[in-house]
Amino acid sequence: MSQLTFDAAGARALEAIYLTPDVIAQRARVIDLLAAQPGERVLDVGVGPGLLAYDIARLVGETGQLVGLDLSAAMVAAAAERLADLPQAQVREGDAVRLDLADGSFDAVVSTQVYEYVADMPRALGELHRVLRSGGRALILDTDWRSLVWHSSDQARMDRVLACWDAHLADPHLPARLGPLLRAAGFEVRRAEILPMFSPRWQPVSYAGGMMRTIHNFVRGNGARFDLSADEIEAWRADQQALIERGEYFFSVNRYAFLATR
Repeated sequence: MSQLTFDAAGARALEAIYLTPDVIAQRARVIDLLAAQPGERVLDVGVGPGLLAYDIARLVGETGQLVGLDLSAAMVAAAAERLADLPQAQVREGDAVRLDLADGSFDAVVSTQVYEYVADMPRALGELHRVLRSGGRALILDTDWRSLVWHSSDQARMDRVLACWDAHLADPHLPARLGPLLRAAGFEVRRAEILPMFSPRWQPVSYAGGMMRTIHNFVRGNGARFDLSADEIEAWRADQQALIERGEYFFSVNRYAFLATR
C-alpha cells in the first residue's frame, strides 16, 4: 500500500491543516506538556513544516538548540525556511529508526503524528532512549484511528474507505501499545492524555476538513485494492457534501499524548 508522500505542494497542504484552529490548540498543549526551557537541547522527530519546531526553538532561545529531522526533503526545506532566522535551530533529513546523533545529546525529544508510520517501534524508541540524557523526557503524540466517529449515510462504504486509509500506516492503533513499548525501551511514563479533534458540525478550516480532502485524494489512488470503484469513492464524497448541506456533518477522532522520562 502506498504511503503519503510529500512534494512541495503536499508540504503546503499539510501545513494548511496544521494551521487550523484545532491543530493549533493541539500544538499549544504539546508545548505545555514538553515544557522546553531556555538553554535546553530539543530534538523534533518528524519536523514536518516546522511549526512546532519554530515555537520550541524560540522557547529554548539562543543558548539552547533545536534539531528537526524528517524523511521528506520537501518538509525539511519548508521547515528550514521557517526556522531560517533562528540560529539555534537546524533541520536535516533523518530516519526515526536510525538517529545519526550522539548518545545523551538532548534534554527532550518530541514527535507528533510520526510513529504510526514506523514499523520497528522497539528500535525507534531505543534510538530515542539513546540520544536522551539521563532524566531527559520524550513527548509522543499519535492517533488511534479506532477512535474515529465519522457520520455517513452508508456505513459499509465508509468502513471500506477508512480501511484503505488505515492501510497506509504501519500501525493505525499505535497509542494502545505506546505505554508498554515505552516501558520496554527503558522509559517511565509520567503522563498520558487525550487530545480530541472534534467537529460536531462542518468547519472547512479544521482538521476534519483537511483530512476529508487528504483521505479523498489518497483513496482515489488506492481504493481499487479495497474494492472501491471510482464511482463509489465519489459517492462517498458526495454523501459527505450532502450531510454538510443538511447540517448533519459529524467528525471526531482522538490523539493520545504520552510524556515519558529516561
